[in-house]
Amino acid sequence: MFRDVTSLHVSRPAAWAAASVTRTVLTEIIDGARRAAAEEDRKRLVPRDLISAIDRNVEVEVGSTWYLHSPTFHGLMGEVYDAKGVLVPLRQRRGSRKPSGVAGAHRFEAGVRKLLRSRGMTAVPAMVRDLNGIASVFLTDLAGDAAMVVREGGVKRFGTVALVIPGEPAPPPPLKDPLLALSTRCGDRRTIGRDDVLAAVTMHLFGKLRQRALTEAREAARNASAA
Repeated sequence: MFRDVTSLHVSRPAAWAAASVTRTVLTEIIDGARRAAAEEDRKRLVPRDLISAIDRNVEVEVGSTWYLHSPTFHGLMGEVYDAKGVLVPLRQRRGSRKPSGVAGAHRFEAGVRKLLRSRGMTAVPAMVRDLNGIASVFLTDLAGDAAMVVREGGVKRFGTVALVIPGEPAPPPPLKDPLLALSTRCGDRRTIGRDDVLAAVTMHLFGKLRQRALTEAREAARNASAA
C-alpha cells in the first residue's frame, strides 16, 4: 500500500503501526455492526449493519472515498452541485482510481475474513467488500499523509477540537499533550518511521478511537522492533 503512494522507504515499525491502526479501526466498525445485527438476532453481517455502525459512532466514519464506489452508500451521500449549480455526476465525483485505494481493495479480503472470525461473526459478500474498501482507502490515505509528514518535517496543519458547554468558558489547553509532540519531526527525509504514521493517525482519527489506535500501534511497533 505504501508503494502505491510514495517512493519513500518504510521502516518495519512503521508498517506494523499502520497495519495495527487499520485493524483497530476495522475492529471498531465490526463491533458496531455486530451490535446492530444482534438487535435483529443475526450473526451474519449485512450492509445495513455497516450503515448503523457509522451512524451510531462518528469516530468510525473513515475511508470516505470508498462511499462513492459502494452501492451500500448510494443515495446516502446527497447530491453535489458545482459553482454554476449544475449537478456533478457520480462518475465525476469518484475521480481517479489511484491512489484512492479502491482498485486494491481486494487485497484486504483474507485479513477482513480473519478479523470477522476473531469477533465471532460472518458477513455477506457485499459487507466483506465494503470492509475491504474502507480498509484499503483508509490505509492508502494514512500512507499518503505519513509521507507528507516526512516531506514537510511534521504536521503543518495540526489542530485540536474541544467540547464546550454553552455559556461556560472553554477548558484550557493541556500543558503536555502527547499528540502535540507528533506535530514536529526528527529523522531523515527518506524513510517513513513509526512516529510519522502516528502523526498521520492524528489527522484521520479522533476521540477514544484515536487514543486506542495510537496505543495499540505503539505496542505493535515495539514488538516489530524486538522481533
